[in-house]
Amino acid sequence: MAEGTTDRSPSPVSPPVDSHPHDPYLRRRALRTGSAGWLLLTGLGVAYVVSGDFSGWNIGLSKGGFGGLAIATLLMGVMYACLVFALAELSAILPTAGGGYGFARRALGTWGGFLTGTAILIEYILAPAAISIFIGDYVESLGLFGLESGWPVYLACFAVFIGIHLWGVGEALRFSLVVTAIAVAALLIFAVGAFTEFSAAHLNDIPADEDAFGANSWLPYGLLGIWAAFPFGMWFFLGVEGVPLAAEEARDPVRSMPRALAVSLGVLVVLAALTFLAATGARGSSAIQEAGNPLVVALQGDGDPTGLSRFVNYAGLAGLVASFFSLIYAGSRQLFALSRAGYLPRVLSLTSRRKSPYLGLLIPGAIGFALAASSGDGARMLNIAVFGATISYALMALSHIVLRRREPGLHRPYRTPGGTLTSSVAFVLALCALVATFLVDRDAAFIALGVYAVALAYFAIYSRRHLVARAPEEEFAALAAAEAELKRD
Repeated sequence: MAEGTTDRSPSPVSPPVDSHPHDPYLRRRALRTGSAGWLLLTGLGVAYVVSGDFSGWNIGLSKGGFGGLAIATLLMGVMYACLVFALAELSAILPTAGGGYGFARRALGTWGGFLTGTAILIEYILAPAAISIFIGDYVESLGLFGLESGWPVYLACFAVFIGIHLWGVGEALRFSLVVTAIAVAALLIFAVGAFTEFSAAHLNDIPADEDAFGANSWLPYGLLGIWAAFPFGMWFFLGVEGVPLAAEEARDPVRSMPRALAVSLGVLVVLAALTFLAATGARGSSAIQEAGNPLVVALQGDGDPTGLSRFVNYAGLAGLVASFFSLIYAGSRQLFALSRAGYLPRVLSLTSRRKSPYLGLLIPGAIGFALAASSGDGARMLNIAVFGATISYALMALSHIVLRRREPGLHRPYRTPGGTLTSSVAFVLALCALVATFLVDRDAAFIALGVYAVALAYFAIYSRRHLVARAPEEEFAALAAAEAELKRD
């Protein structure tokens, strides 16, 4: 089959998710299948990321300047494109809620699966906690209901939006799609307004650091500044890799998942290019490099608010809500899959009558709220989330490479364009981004390593001896092992 194409024939290898309808263990841990088509999945992919267009990426200007951040964003865009194409193939092979954990479990064994799943959980538990703080800051700055940023706002965010998720996945994804559409429309309107003030001279107005190697007007912090800007270039795409976590709840995931991944990444690339150029060109890299609301600063500078800047400010809140809401979904599904297979306490994968993993929503939500209320440091938590993300990217890309080489005859309804070369590019760039997190926030990186160490100790001492063979990811791996043994015989 040609690379980048889809085979419509059914897979003879992948076990059906509902393969044990009379098994009480799995029946109490079943999600609502067929709830999301490719459009809702595409909306989910954009929703994960869209808040990063409104704030956060601009801090990369203070690390690499316009040129450094532009190159970093381009390289991170290449990484995500390569990763998404690899994930499209992997999700067609194994369309379960495990996502990246399931792929790594098949390719790298139980340790690889747990390492990947834990890294994804770090990302999807810490990121909503950080975004709830940013929502509080927006609510306070806009003067909504006279509220100040603090624990009551954070609690309201988690309570309301987890409540919608408990209502049902179809309702949750439709809500996410609507809020995401508002945020995307606002970014397009912002770009139109900001480009009327565009000047190329604004792009490189950060003074060059004469002590930095390779420094010039486009790279004011030198060549090292490109590397330091990697984590902020990621903010334009961070989270899109979570789309496969919805595989069990998707309609026809073999065909809809690759399509949703490709379309959502295409939308994000367009939004990243428009937002980056419009914001820096309208007001200048220097003016927005430390701004908490860079799009508003780009429109009004130090002047009075305008109608357009007010609209973008409110839309920024919508973008934050969209990402917060969808990341809660992603975290709950990753926790659900790890728990169902026994990597984490099994009780966390129980589902309600509406087929929602209620403890998988409530427990991470409680942790996220506690972190937000106790620390109030959204930037630090996002840096920890980025650290977890880069580890998971490297392991997922490695999983694609291993499966292609170890099992070349495995039925692949969709094949990644470029094959292992594509996933190898993603793997190398992910490792570069991982090292870059130490350049940006060493403390955050070591905190993430500490969490990782505790999780690995739990797995080594207890859970690896209590895995559930009937879970889809474990059943899939057992089937592959049996087939390999038959071939040897």
